[in-house]
Amino acid sequence: MPTASAIRIQIESALARKVPSALTPAPKMMHQVAATGIDILDEVLKGGLPVGAVSELVGPECSGRTSVALSFLARMTQAEKVCAWIDGCDTLDPVSAAAAGVDLARLLWVRCGAIPKKSAPASYDFALPQKYLVPPAATKGLHGGGFGPHPRTEAKGLSQAVGGLLRPEAIWPRCAEPQRRVRPQTETFAPSLRPAANAVAPLRSRKPWSRMEQALRATDLLLQGGGFSAIVLDLGGLSPEAVSQVPLATWYRYRAAAERTQSSILLLTQHPCAKSSAELVLRFNPADAICDERTVFSGIEPQVEVIRRRFAESPTNVIPMRKPPQSAKVANWQSRTVWAGRR
Repeated sequence: MPTASAIRIQIESALARKVPSALTPAPKMMHQVAATGIDILDEVLKGGLPVGAVSELVGPECSGRTSVALSFLARMTQAEKVCAWIDGCDTLDPVSAAAAGVDLARLLWVRCGAIPKKSAPASYDFALPQKYLVPPAATKGLHGGGFGPHPRTEAKGLSQAVGGLLRPEAIWPRCAEPQRRVRPQTETFAPSLRPAANAVAPLRSRKPWSRMEQALRATDLLLQGGGFSAIVLDLGGLSPEAVSQVPLATWYRYRAAAERTQSSILLLTQHPCAKSSAELVLRFNPADAICDERTVFSGIEPQVEVIRRRFAESPTNVIPMRKPPQSAKVANWQSRTVWAGRR
């Protein structure tokens, strides 16, 4: 009776042309890591955030998600790498980003949901004639809906109207003769070089996309173009119900594009939604406020917990007989404000 190893060899040799390595699992892909700039967090993450993968930072507002993302971008931009911030809620403060050490010259900031001002580019302003901006006069009379004159005064013009109908037949065309149809000329409006005073709002601002749709499309364009070492998709200000409606195929497409372009994608949300497409999931608990004085806010103390890590690098392939000690999965540190200084 053949052994299990012999049967396995026979099956793999028979399926070698159709399905190579049918019974051999695919090797694990160990991604490189990039430091976040926070020593305690890098120690827990065994070096930092993975490169070429999707990392999800989950937590409520004011929990430290943006601080970790800015610290990570500061290390990337200081290494002369180009990064992008897809601001789905239009909440990023460039002054705070520069204070955190981010080189704004190497950061692409995509604002989603921002309403364009009236002083938009001239190519989108169309100067309409004044007659289209003046409301039409109200129609008077009984059939017009307004309060017109008395019907007795309207009856005085009835004789003139009937007299016009009883004109000689020579001036009226016959019914059997073909009538020439005259097409009304359509008016065209050329874009003005200057935004006129009576210019209407830009055409693109009439039916804007939703913020989440703008953010997802912008991320697709940046991943297709390539050249960005890190892309932060900030959806933390949107409700978890809206973000959870994003199809899982979208996150899988981002994961495949990140592996192809070797860019780190940071997804900031309130609830985990990327599922298996996320290489690393960090949960941020509500941060505690630091007050050196009773009335002076000096910073926050975030608390981060690693709730999912897809592949963890093992130091050796030898399996110990005893259960190894559990590694630390929680990190605490203090993030102080600029006016508080370093202590």
